[in-house]
Amino acid sequence: MSRLVVVSNRVALPGENRAGGMAICLLAALHARGGVWFGWSGKITSEPNGELHHQRTGNIRFVTTNLSQCDHDDYYNGFSNRTLWPLLHSRVDLVDCDRKSRDGYLRVNRMFAGKLAPLLRDNDTLWIHDYHLIPLASMLRELGIGCRIGFFLHVPMPSADLVQALPDHRRLICLLHACDLVGFQTQGDVERFRTYALLFGGCAEAGPTELRAADGHGFRIGAFPIGIDTELIAHQAAEATRKPVVRALGKSVMPRQLAIGVDRLDYSKGLPERFQSFQRYLERHPTRKGKLTFLQIAPLSRCEVTEYQTLRSQLEQIAGHLNGSHAEPDWTPLRYVNRNFTHDTLAGFYRMARVALVTPLRDGMNLVAKEFVAAQDGKNPGVLVLSAFAGAACEMKESLIVNPLDLDDVADAIATASDMPLGERVERWHVLINRLRENDTGKWQRGFLHALEAAGSPIPAPTSPRVVR
Repeated sequence: MSRLVVVSNRVALPGENRAGGMAICLLAALHARGGVWFGWSGKITSEPNGELHHQRTGNIRFVTTNLSQCDHDDYYNGFSNRTLWPLLHSRVDLVDCDRKSRDGYLRVNRMFAGKLAPLLRDNDTLWIHDYHLIPLASMLRELGIGCRIGFFLHVPMPSADLVQALPDHRRLICLLHACDLVGFQTQGDVERFRTYALLFGGCAEAGPTELRAADGHGFRIGAFPIGIDTELIAHQAAEATRKPVVRALGKSVMPRQLAIGVDRLDYSKGLPERFQSFQRYLERHPTRKGKLTFLQIAPLSRCEVTEYQTLRSQLEQIAGHLNGSHAEPDWTPLRYVNRNFTHDTLAGFYRMARVALVTPLRDGMNLVAKEFVAAQDGKNPGVLVLSAFAGAACEMKESLIVNPLDLDDVADAIATASDMPLGERVERWHVLINRLRENDTGKWQRGFLHALEAAGSPIPAPTSPRVVR
């Protein structure tokens, strides 16, 4: 079995309490096979293009590099999160076409390629993750790297006409043709990429799952919906019910029901619409007033970006107005919290909730939806209210699927979820949990890596010498 090398924007280093759903999945893949995880350390230093830092835990070698403030501003805060992120989430109105940040994005990717190339072996399996690193495979090929390379896009793929909003879009998106496999969360994402590649990318169809680039290189495309460690989250949730913070939440809510939302503070998550939908629920269903408390956990992110500052202010205003209009002396309808909690604590919170609101305007998958279901007590499970625009909706039809832009639709779904009889809740949950167990993180990583390793022979090794470690 070849060595696995994972590359992502951030590396979840041992001891860090920041491992989200994607990091947990990648760690599981590396533990299963052994290998290297390469990427940014998360540190910003005054020294540009600093040295590599190595750390080993078991059979995993973590290799990281720091970024200078300029590189971080251009590559991460700039092009990645002010250009690509809104574009990929179909928010063309927020796309910043600054050329300086685009140049910085390419500069950092080239720096990553230069630092990674000497570490690679010709028989490695290289797995690159997400929109921060779209050019990386092509840059590695330019350096003579011939191993199999796969790329996985965790966020949505927009339609071809929207991608045109990106200046020089062909020059960037077509760099993915250097991969052997390009993976997406849903079949819809696959078809949108296929359409773009045929219309604008100079590709031709070479089979049901294969495209041939203008230079003759064939590469595969496919859907690989990311899963979760279902049994681990179920265990964490059951254990977390004994944690003081979880017990305190339950005590503070009783005898009312709890509705919960957990999202990074981001305009793609539909939080203003969610708050307004909850207010509409209180207005449309006055007999239920005082029977349900909504807890929204929204850790702050990308605080330097103007759009996120504006969003935070907007949410604070809506929350204040909602509570001012509907609160009682002994009841605050909306609890809005901007802080992080550990993964097992969140699992405990999920288990206590009767309703989960996962209503993004656009999302690649959304693992909170899956984690909520996995965390439930099967004898008395809660109900998931899920946006039709989340990738998870393709797999979780037994949840209450809503249009997050239709406030009445979401409001009525909250009422339906809170009043759903036990028998129906159990029936829906059993179908969902069985599907989550079948399509867990192991199936995701095995499916992608098997498809990558079957995607053809590695490119012949370069004749020029390079360091192999």
